[in-house]
Amino acid sequence: MRAPSPERTSVTPLVATLWLVSVSLETGGQLLLKRAASDPLAGDGAARWRYMASRPWMWLGILTYVVKILFWIAFLSLVDLSEGVLLSSINIVVIMVAGWLLFREKLTPLRVAGILLVSTGVAIVGLGA
Repeated sequence: MRAPSPERTSVTPLVATLWLVSVSLETGGQLLLKRAASDPLAGDGAARWRYMASRPWMWLGILTYVVKILFWIAFLSLVDLSEGVLLSSINIVVIMVAGWLLFREKLTPLRVAGILLVSTGVAIVGLGA
């Protein structure tokens, strides 16, 4: 198998689309799994796991990850692994903001600083592609 060449790593519309779909699917998968794990009716211990397994949120989250893997493989076939992994770190930011919006999770000053640093790093990698 041949590694992507430098001329293949430019951000084409296809690369951008695969990246955005991959980020969206990972974010959706995380939110669905969080929803399954945070259900107040879930109980404790083994009963919690049985309850979560009986709810659609967990299975939708798992299915979302299966589909995400397909888009991720397609994305990686067009970019260098090091570049792809760095660009995918934007998931941290998107998931953190979504957790704040949907689950009322805290955004402390250190987390906001982290969001800014990760976003800056992703922008630098994206511009350098």
